[in-house]
Amino acid sequence: MSSTTPSDIQPTTLDRSVPTGPTVSVVIPCLNEEEAISACVASAVEALARTRLSGEVIVVDNASEDRSAELAAAAGARVVFEPRRGYGSAYLAGFLAATGDYVVMADADLTYDFAEIPRFVERIEKGADVVMGDRMDNIEPGAMPWLHRYVGNPLLSGLLNVLFRTGVRDAHCGMRAFRRSVLPQLDLRTTGMEFASEMVIRAAKANLRIEQIPITYHPREGESKLSSFRDGWRHLRFLLLHRPTYLFVLPGLVLLILGLIASAVTIGQIAIFGRGWQIHTLIAGSLLEIIGVQVIGLGLCALAYATYFMSDDERWFNLMRARFRLEHGLALGVLIGLSGVGLGADVVVSWINSGFGPLAQEEQALLSATLLIIGVQVFFTSFLLSILGLRREERR
Repeated sequence: MSSTTPSDIQPTTLDRSVPTGPTVSVVIPCLNEEEAISACVASAVEALARTRLSGEVIVVDNASEDRSAELAAAAGARVVFEPRRGYGSAYLAGFLAATGDYVVMADADLTYDFAEIPRFVERIEKGADVVMGDRMDNIEPGAMPWLHRYVGNPLLSGLLNVLFRTGVRDAHCGMRAFRRSVLPQLDLRTTGMEFASEMVIRAAKANLRIEQIPITYHPREGESKLSSFRDGWRHLRFLLLHRPTYLFVLPGLVLLILGLIASAVTIGQIAIFGRGWQIHTLIAGSLLEIIGVQVIGLGLCALAYATYFMSDDERWFNLMRARFRLEHGLALGVLIGLSGVGLGADVVVSWINSGFGPLAQEEQALLSATLLIIGVQVFFTSFLLSILGLRREERR
């Protein structure tokens, strides 16, 4: 992590002479927040002093172009510099610099009340690993745009809970706390606004104890740095990328099933909606089958990568990889491919016997090509899964 403290700004820390428990590091990311940073630091210092908590206030200056860093240091913060801009980058630098047993996070725009710090610390002392603020019932007028309050945050938090079962109501609240000892388990990496989702997701995957407390959300001071659609997309993208089953496997299965139904209806001459379905329906079915198998293969590879390189744990995938080996996939691919070759050979023989005239077995030829393509997909996807699985064998 690249973070430095210029010599012209002398950081200070809080007095630790009368601690009453574990130390607390309050980490505040800051980008051009000179309107509010002094008040934020002063409020955090006062909250710790009033409750006789020992600790420090760390302001991570994220390449500000104003006097934010200078004002933060003057107010009593230890200033850490992170030149790589980004919400996640700032927090990663702050966590690296933190020395407290507990870390409390909050923004530098006065939207959160630092007097709430003792409540977060109390929950951790009672056994929680991560404590999330919940703003949704206490949003002051003008504090949150209606698009964020009624559309963005509910939808993204709801999707996060569906995909990861976290039970967190306000997954994007910027005020939260955690035990610093859980940082290795969280293994946080993202550098942008999706950092907020990543922390919740990784905490849930690590089976950490997550608790929530209601807090008030106040109107901010200064100019907002959020971009509704850009940051919303980054959150959504992050959620989907960390659930390959929903992004790849399930959509691929749906496409494959629809393709099989279309092919069966055509080949079996089954009348639906009072009419028969011909070659064009079979073509559509073949396309859906090929695409479906390809997407499922991508999903399996994504799951393998997540399992071996990101320590993810998908139960059904773990059961599958425990029962099936490379040879099973190769055998299945060869079987499907040879079926296609057999059907294709029959078409070629009939074509030769007819004196190379017009091809009259269009459906069989299309089915042959489809099976051959799918067989090749299964065969080589099995090899790719095995290559990714080398990581597992290295750990044995």
